[in-house]
Amino acid sequence: VEYEVEMPEFPGRIAECMKFIKKNMQYPAETIKEGIEGRVICQFTVTKDGSIEDIIVVRGLHKSLDKEAVRVIKKMPKWKPGEDFNGQAIDYKYTIPVTFKLPK
Repeated sequence: VEYEVEMPEFPGRIAECMKFIKKNMQYPAETIKEGIEGRVICQFTVTKDGSIEDIIVVRGLHKSLDKEAVRVIKKMPKWKPGEDFNGQAIDYKYTIPVTFKLPK
């Protein structure tokens, strides 16, 4: 028998998560002037109650972009928590890319 954990889920799944990030992101002016774009990889824990905790930048890009990525993740609504194979809610580490793309 294979036991699988149920991963946590953003309300409306990953597509909605990406929309949320895009909608709430404020591109820092200094990085726009400098023409900096790319990805900030963040990791956080989705707790048993769906809250987001322990946000860290795994791979940063620029001080102000890293800070903005963390700020947006902090604003996220509660997630559906992950579950173990018994259906019990568990803390789950989740990694997500936050993409900064300059408007053309």
